[in-house]
Amino acid sequence: MLHGVDVSSYNTSFSTQGLDFVFVKATEGRSYINPNQSAQAAKARAAGCVVGFYHFLWPGNITAQAEYFVEKCASVHGDLLAVDWETTGSGTHASNAQKDQFLREVKKLRPTHRVMLYCNRDFWLNHDTTSYAGDGLWIADYVTAGHPRIKAKWRIHQYTDSPLDKDVAAFGSRAELKKWAHPA
Repeated sequence: MLHGVDVSSYNTSFSTQGLDFVFVKATEGRSYINPNQSAQAAKARAAGCVVGFYHFLWPGNITAQAEYFVEKCASVHGDLLAVDWETTGSGTHASNAQKDQFLREVKKLRPTHRVMLYCNRDFWLNHDTTSYAGDGLWIADYVTAGHPRIKAKWRIHQYTDSPLDKDVAAFGSRAELKKWAHPA
């Protein structure tokens, strides 16, 4: 198992020691951009980590959100891209069809990137109806690292959010993850 974290704008002092990958929140909806994403990604790259970016999905305007994400995130070739599908601060969430549409739009806009679904166990079991996760599933379930309580094949497991979101990846080595992250 490889170790990583996911960070948002307020996680500027995270340590990369012992990490193989770092996901950075880039955007949300069609109006928020993480002002620290470039520096956070540079810190991860300097440590040799695989870098990913994620977009917090809101219901509605899915194509516009996908375009906003790929235009505003600080990704380079080989970075992973993900959609964070969960309940918004206003208590709403994008539908399953909107989640699928967003993943497909980002894959169309960035065909040289792996595009993943990030969601919690409840969304995967109770809101998902297609099991479509793009190129891979990143599942949040706060249990023993690497043992999420789902039957689907997963690539990344977020197992805690204390002191920040910690994850493991189902790859044998950082080189294997880097190779997977760089599709032809």
